[in-house]
Formats: sequence, C-alpha cells, structure tokens
Amino acid sequence: MDTRAVTRTAGDWDDRRGPDGAETGSVVRRGRSSRRTVEGMRIVIAGGHGQIALRLERLLAARGDEVAGIIRRPEQADDLRAAGAEPVVLDLESASLDEVAERLRGADAAVFAAGAGPGSGVARKDTVDKAAAVLFADAAVRAGVRRFVIVSSMGADPGHQGDEIFDVYLRAKGEADAHVRSLDGLDWTVLRPGALKDDAGSGLVRLEAHTGRGPVPRDDVAAVLAELIDTPATHGLTLELISGSSPVAVAVKSVAGN
Repeated sequence: MDTRAVTRTAGDWDDRRGPDGAETGSVVRRGRSSRRTVEGMRIVIAGGHGQIALRLERLLAARGDEVAGIIRRPEQADDLRAAGAEPVVLDLESASLDEVAERLRGADAAVFAAGAGPGSGVARKDTVDKAAAVLFADAAVRAGVRRFVIVSSMGADPGHQGDEIFDVYLRAKGEADAHVRSLDGLDWTVLRPGALKDDAGSGLVRLEAHTGRGPVPRDDVAAVLAELIDTPATHGLTLELISGSSPVAVAVKSVAGN
C-alpha cells in the first residue's frame, strides 16, 4: 500500500495585490493543509479558460474550494466568474518566474491545464505545452506549493520522434512531464487522458499506469482531477485515463493504494 502523504502548516488569510497595487481578485491562504477542511482549499489553475479547466473550476467551487484561474485575456474573466473562479490575468508565455510564483503563493495546490490548442503551430507547442508548464512548476516550488497536478497527454514522451505538429506536441508534453517529475519540491501527479470528448461524463473511468488508448469525456477528466487534488497519496504517479467501469472516487482510491 502506498502510504505517501503531504502535510502543511496552518496559515492565515492574506489579500494579494498585483505589482501595480491593483487588486488581482484573488485571496490567498498561506500554507494550509492540502487535505480537505471545512473551509476548503485554495487551488490555482493555469489555463483557466480551457475546456477542462472551466469544468474543474465549477466542480471545485461547488464543493467549497477557493479557485483562481490564470488566463491570458481579460475578456475571458466573466466565464471564470460564472464557473465560480477568480480570474487572474497573466500571460505564462511572457511572465517571469517571480510573477507566477506571486500568484501561486499561499495556495494549497496547483494544476497545469494550459495548452496551445489544436490550431496552434509548432512554436507554441514549445512556449505553452512545454515552457509554460516548466515555468508554472518552477514557480510552484518557489512559492512553496507542493501539491501539483499536470494535465498531459497519452503518448507524451520526450524522446518521441517526428516533425509533424502532433509529434512536436507529444515531445513537448513529455519534456514538461519529465521536468515536473524531476522536482523534489513538488508532490506531483501526471494525468494523461485519452482522446478527449465533449459527451456528457458518465462518472465511470479506467485510471491506471497504462490503460491503452480510448476516449474519455472532458467532464470525467475534470472529475478525476478534482479527486486527485484531494488525494495526495497519488503523488509520484503518472496515470493514463480513459472511460471505463469504475466510479471516479473508487478509481482514484485504487491507484492511491486505499
């Protein structure tokens, strides 16, 4: 049985302001436990306007967590507020390590769910799928946020061969995963979903180190992420996810050794 766990020290509420003194719309708690409390957790999500991220924000807000989503464009802010998340405008392709760490400081967990998107070119696979993930992970270490979950892709591999855009994407994702897994300052979990679908989630999944290829609704990916955040005993695991027959909570407990 895997007995790994994450601990934190208790902390205080603190208003957070941007470098110009303006309110960022986020409130942070310093060093709270990563385990669920009556007050919930504070979770910062990179790629806060993504399809999976918006679903995750709704789930986390509904269960009482405080959620902040990092977005590039101010016009995306209302969508995050509607999902119950506080928008934090910050471009991860140009931000400094200190700027990102400041937005993460005081969080209980961080989730990297950003992606360049299917219409992007080769350059943004490197600047978003790899470099932004590396920056976000390094910033989490600097900010003292140990619990870290990254949304990767099935087939991600730093040694993946090929020059097509999808080849570059899988290589970039693999390189990002490898960097995250190298950081002793993180209690990381890598989640690699199969083919993403917009169908309504069934709540039934297959979550294992190796599942084989298959589809999975984004609803179910978000549900698994929410459960992983709440299950620090899954740290150090790289997991594949497709639709299956196990309820989400049961699947996560199983890989956690519970």
